[in-house]
Formats: sequence, structure tokens, C-alpha cells
Amino acid sequence: MDDVREIIRRLQIGQSIKEIHRELGSHRKTVRRYRRLAEREDWLQGPLPELAAIEAALAKRVSRRVPDISKAEPHRAAIQELLLRGVEAKAIHQKLVRDSGFTGSYNSVQRFVKRLKAVTPTAVMRIEVEPGEECQVDFGSGPRLVDELTGEAKKTWFFVMTLSHSRHQYVEMVLNQTVETWIACHIHAFMFFGGVPKKAVIDNLKAAIVKACFDNPQVQRAYREFAIHYGFLISPCRPYTPQHKGKVENGVHYIKRNALAGQDFKDLASWNAYLKHWCLEVAGKRVHGTTFEKPMECFTSVEKITLQKLPETRYEIVSYHTPILHPDCYTVFEKSYYSAPHRFIGKTMLLKAAPGRIELYFEHERVATHPRATKKGQRKKCDEHWPPEKLRGILPAPTWLKAQAAEIGIATLEVVERLLAHRPEDRMRWAMAIVAMTKKHGNLRVESSCRRALACDAVNYPSIKEILRRKLYLEPLPLELFTPGPVPKSAAFARPLSNLAAHFERKRSWN
Repeated sequence: MDDVREIIRRLQIGQSIKEIHRELGSHRKTVRRYRRLAEREDWLQGPLPELAAIEAALAKRVSRRVPDISKAEPHRAAIQELLLRGVEAKAIHQKLVRDSGFTGSYNSVQRFVKRLKAVTPTAVMRIEVEPGEECQVDFGSGPRLVDELTGEAKKTWFFVMTLSHSRHQYVEMVLNQTVETWIACHIHAFMFFGGVPKKAVIDNLKAAIVKACFDNPQVQRAYREFAIHYGFLISPCRPYTPQHKGKVENGVHYIKRNALAGQDFKDLASWNAYLKHWCLEVAGKRVHGTTFEKPMECFTSVEKITLQKLPETRYEIVSYHTPILHPDCYTVFEKSYYSAPHRFIGKTMLLKAAPGRIELYFEHERVATHPRATKKGQRKKCDEHWPPEKLRGILPAPTWLKAQAAEIGIATLEVVERLLAHRPEDRMRWAMAIVAMTKKHGNLRVESSCRRALACDAVNYPSIKEILRRKLYLEPLPLELFTPGPVPKSAAFARPLSNLAAHFERKRSWN
């Protein structure tokens, strides 16, 4: 009967069937049956009924269902002693089977242990804070908005910030819970209040906390920078303890029951205009059930002057992400692509998303900056991020050829530019072939050959190829080419004396 009396007590304080099932271990159908009994006997109001009254009410039922007595009940004292020593249910079952010949299942012991642990209610302490000391922040689920153009129903949430002393609150409807939205809502709330509290008590949502834990929660980098800029402390609740921010939790329920109930607006602007008016004229002017004061009056007369001043410069809303640089030298953010130097392929980058730009960092060094994409699928790139041998595949051919020729030398660049500028024949293949010669002959020999071809006015691929084949780049240029003034026509075709001497040595005729 103690279990039945405990269920009725919890029903009196407003606990749901689900909460009683989770805390006591009683089946939901059992809790529902006792709730019907309590409603029939009018036990949900007034003092808790005595055990005798409960027994009498149960006896009145013609087709009553007597709850089964657990097989672990005869061993109650032994089980309680083991629980006090910190022994778990599995070890308790094994000990009962070994020492007492227990024939029940492990599940029966587990259910009995759960009921024993839930008998003692937990004491709570209500904490009140000084004016300006604290705000509590949370999201609540809002109504769906139907897009008039596409007919798509979009999910909404409402952001709530409640000042813990006055209970004055700010509410804003949003379409997502991203870091940018989370920070923007904070800024709007601080502007609405005209100041900043010293501490913000928050839940462990992803927009604020990267990793939730008991003693060392990891705060989002952007939210941490924002808190430093505005000068408030971040105080995350312990995991699975929403009662630690009960003021804003109650505020969320109040908004659902009062502000959202019966309202139907077609767009966010209309919703937010209505919610701002509701905060000032309805929620702000009601008599609060705990403080017995009007939140707006308490805020105006007491709390507003205790808030910290807003910073002189507004915070630039950013968010940080950790994408990987893929083999194509792109990282992906919001379904758009941003390039980074190829030496970081496979590395985890730090991406800073700011209004209008994207910055990429590696180990605190900024390695790339791009304009922010305006639509999905856009690629923001810098040609220097790819290795030179790969540029041929992504750059236009003339641009790539000039870049390669410039790395070889000034003469080679001039030869390539002349060939590309030639009209009407297309000399691009000649230019590509001259640049490709460096793989066999090296940059220095090709540059020397191009210098000789320019001096001899023989800017074409066959001439440069012949210069390389005969190693003419090793011989000095004709003296006539360096003589000031007009060059005689025959000088362009004169052969150096060294060529003539070589032919005489080989006993060849001179033509």
C-alpha cells in the first residue's frame, strides 16, 4: 500500500504518468489505474489519504486486480542492507541465489530495487539571485510556418531569455538553432533589456556547448568570444538537470499556454512583433505567481540599473567549424566549396564563417580568405592553392603557359607570348612544346636556347629544337647582334668562325 500511496502523492503534486513510471518503476497501466481511483475518490485535492482509506477503496472494487507480491519481498531487509553498501542489482540477485536459494529472476530483483530507491523523495532548494546577477536562456518548440510560395511547412523555435530576479523576459521566433541564430538572439535580448546580466545559465545545446559533461563542459568558440565581448559568464547546467534553470523552463511552458495558444501568423516578422508586444503588455504586467510582483515594474524600478552596460562596438557574429581539406583542395561548408593550399590535404582546418567572408586557419595560421558563397554549389578558389603541375587542368591554356614560361625565364616568356600573339596561325602547340622541353633539357638550357632564338629572330619551335639538338646555346652569340645601329642583312645569316673550323677538322665541304 505504501507504493499506492506514493503514486497518489506524486499525482497530487502534478507529476505525469511517464515521470512516475520512470522514477518509481511502476507500470504505466498501474499508475493510470490508480489515477482513476484517485479521481473517483477525490484524492487529487486535499490531504494524502491514509492507508486504511486506500485499502477500503480498493476493497469496494468488485473486479479488483490484486497486485502481485514480488518474490524479492521476503528478502527486503537483506536487499536494503546490500544497497546501502553500494551493491548493484545483478550482484544482489547472484548473492540471493547463492546464499538463500532464491528462485526469482534477475528482472524481479531489478524492479524491486528500483522501487526501493524511489521511496525516499528528494529535497530541493529554491535559489533566488540579486538584481542583474543572472539570466536563464532556452529554446522552445514553436508552431509550423507554411511557405506561401512553395507550400512547405517549416519548423520553428522560440528563443527565451528570462531575468532571474524580476522574471522579465524576451521572446523571439526563429527558424533554426545555429550558432549564428543563438548569438543574434542574445544580442537582440540584451538590446531589449538595455544591458547585460553578469551570468547566463544555459542548457547544453550544440549552439553553445560542444561537449556536455559534469565538470568541464566545452563551450563553442564563437559563443565564448561573444561572452568575452559582452562581459558575462557562461554557466551550463549539469547534463539532464533542466530544473537548474527552472525559471526559464516555467517561462517556456507559460509562453506555450498563453502567448502561442490560439495565435496564427503567416511569417516570422508578424510573430516577433506580436511576441515583443506580449512580453511588454501581457507577461510583463501580470502578477508573477512566485514573486507576487509585476515583472515589468520590478525590472524598471530595481533590476535595470544593475545590468552591465552594452559594449560600444557591436559583436560581429561568426561561427567556427572544423572541415577536412579534401584531395581536390576544397573544404565544404553549407554545401559550398572553399579552396586552401594543397599542403594541408587531409588535415582538419578551422573555418571561421563571418558575414560576407570565409577564413580558413591551420594551427592558428590563416591560410586562406574567400568571399562567402551566396548560393549552394558555388566554388571559391585561389589558383595558388594547387600544385603547379595541376594548374594545367584548371587554368585556361594561355594563362597556364605564361605562368610556366615565367618560371623558366624572361626569354622563354617572351617567346611564348609572341607565339600566342601570332596571327592568323594558331601557335599554341609550339608554345606548349617549348615549355615541355624543360622535362628533357632543364630550365637553363631552354632559357638559353630561347634567348638565342630571339637574338637571331628565329622565334619558332623548329629553330629552338635545333638549337637544343646541336647545343648551340653553348656558343657565344654573333658579335654583329650586339653592334649598335642597323644590322646588315647578311649578318642575320652569318655563321661563326668556330663552325667553319669544326668543318675543316672533319674534312667536310663548306656550303
